Formats: sequence, C-alpha cells, structure tokens
Amino acid sequence: MKKLSLFLFILTTSFLISQSLNAQVRVAAYNVLYGLSGSPEQIGAMFRPYNLDMIGFNEVPNGDWTARVGKVLGMKYVYVGKISSANHKDKYKSILSRTPLKNTEEVALQGEHAWNPASAVYADTEIRGVKIRLYSLHVCQARNLKSHIDRLREKYLSKEKKKNIIVLGDFNDKIESPALTRLQEAGFHACWKDLNMNLEKAFTWNPNNPKSGLKEGVIDHIFYKSKSAKASKAEIIELQPPLSDHKPVWAEIDFKFRKKSNFTTK
Repeated sequence: MKKLSLFLFILTTSFLISQSLNAQVRVAAYNVLYGLSGSPEQIGAMFRPYNLDMIGFNEVPNGDWTARVGKVLGMKYVYVGKISSANHKDKYKSILSRTPLKNTEEVALQGEHAWNPASAVYADTEIRGVKIRLYSLHVCQARNLKSHIDRLREKYLSKEKKKNIIVLGDFNDKIESPALTRLQEAGFHACWKDLNMNLEKAFTWNPNNPKSGLKEGVIDHIFYKSKSAKASKAEIIELQPPLSDHKPVWAEIDFKFRKKSNFTTK
C-alpha cells in the first residue's frame, strides 16, 4: 500500500522547470525634425522592412503623428510626452510599440550651458518573454557634469531596478565623449561597440550636408543595460532623399533569459 501511495504521489507531483531561452528585440531611434521632410506614412513605410518591436522618436509632433506611423507598421501602442525640447513647437519625445506599454512616464531635464528643457520618456513592455524598460530622449551636447544626460544617469538610470533597460535617441554627442563614456562606465553598452563598428567616417546629422555631418559624426545612439544581452545587429539607415536632418538608427539586441514553469505529472 505504501509503495502504491508513493507511486501515485510521484505521478501527480509538480516540478519547477527552468528553461534557458533567448529573444531578439529590434528597436530604432529617429529624430524626425518635427515632421518637416517626411510624413508619418512615409516614415512608417521606410521602417517596414526592419520588423521593429519598438521605436523611439524625438523632435516629434504632438497629437496622432506617432500613431499614424504605427498604423502603417501594425504597431498600435503609443506614448507621447508633454515636454517639447527647448520649448520649441513640435519637438516632443514618443515611443511606438508592437506590445502593450505600461508605467509610462516623462522625465524633465535641466542642464547647464544648454538649451532647456530637455526630457526623456520611458515605458515598460514585454517582448517575447523579455521584460524591458525603454527610454527615448533628446538632450543637448554635454559641456560639463551637469548636462542633461549626466542628470538622467545620476537621478534615474543609476537608480533603476529593472533588469533590462534600453536608452536611445538623439544624444548630440559622439560615443567617445566624456558624458557618454560616463554612461558606459555606469553599465550601459553601446550597440555600435558590441559589433566593433568603425564610426570614424559615419554620421547621423546632417544627411543634407555631408561635409558638416562628417564633422559632427554619429550622435544618435542605442544603449542597453542587461546582464545577459548583446547587440547582434546595428545600422545607420541611409535614405535618398532624407526624411529628416538626422538619419534613423536601429539595432537588434539578443537577450538571454531563464523562464520558470510548472510541470505536473499525472
């Protein structure tokens, strides 16, 4: 009888199984110059081949502009901030997502020797089992330790408890700048560096004036912070004709994670 009971117990026991999985998450950043040179429909069509999960826009018009891009791409989840860069018209920050957004928020940023205000919007989502918090920003070039990006790093990013964070947008600074070096020292990885990309002759502003653009270099970036991720693809998208005074950038980040599930024998 005892053997039978033990046998039945084994047959109906639940086991906790841990699976090692990975998920590729595709994101992009684009400063659209308040939609001056490209309509939402044109920009949506441009992004369609990249099969993106999330896009962070900056210098974006208010209202339904971001949602109209999403309609072209089949991405229906949108968050648009309320702070326009330097208080100029239609220079907001937004997030477009294929998966539902929650905990949406905007962070106001004031910097020294900079145009003000700047800001970053953020939101949480889950993509193929990976929980992610994404920041979309537009900040001024850093001129000291009280810059927009340094304040964001000190007051918010360094205190983040989320395991997987993506920060993207128009940083107005090169990857080797002191401010972005400090960001990388805080644990944020640049997708360009993961892939050993040579950015010496590359630029993201201004495609309408390559000579000036080469001087400014690559100032639009995608960073991430995670214990088990690495960029597998990254690209500056070249457009003819340009749809903005910035070039869009995109990256694929490969997240590795463990999923626990119950398995019950019957």
